[in-house]
Formats: sequence, C-alpha cells, structure tokens
Amino acid sequence: MILNGEKVELKAGQTVYDFLCGLDYNINRIAVELNYEIIPREKFKEITLTEADVMEVVTFMGGG
Repeated sequence: MILNGEKVELKAGQTVYDFLCGLDYNINRIAVELNYEIIPREKFKEITLTEADVMEVVTFMGGG
C-alpha cells in the first residue's frame, strides 16, 4: 500500500482504523483520503485496506 507517497507494509484484513491506530495517529485530528476520495471518520472501522490502495493522511495542528 502507498501511504503519503511511500510504500508501507499492510497486514491482511486491516481496516483504515486499525492501520492508522497502529501508526499512532490521533484519529480525531486527521483527515484521510483513500484512493482519491475523502473518507468520513465514521467509515474508518468499516473499510478494509488492500495492497493496491493509496492513502494520504493530513494531520491537523493547532497554533496561534
């Protein structure tokens, strides 16, 4: 699978949620694009990833 432009290992049967939690992403502070489509947070546990997927993750940062 491609994550933010780099090839990464993917465990069989992983959902978007499982994959991102395994990489220590704060689910409440990110936006996910999977195969060029924005994925709503409510769908993270429903979508199973494949080796052919392309994912972009954007992290929201606070500041002033």
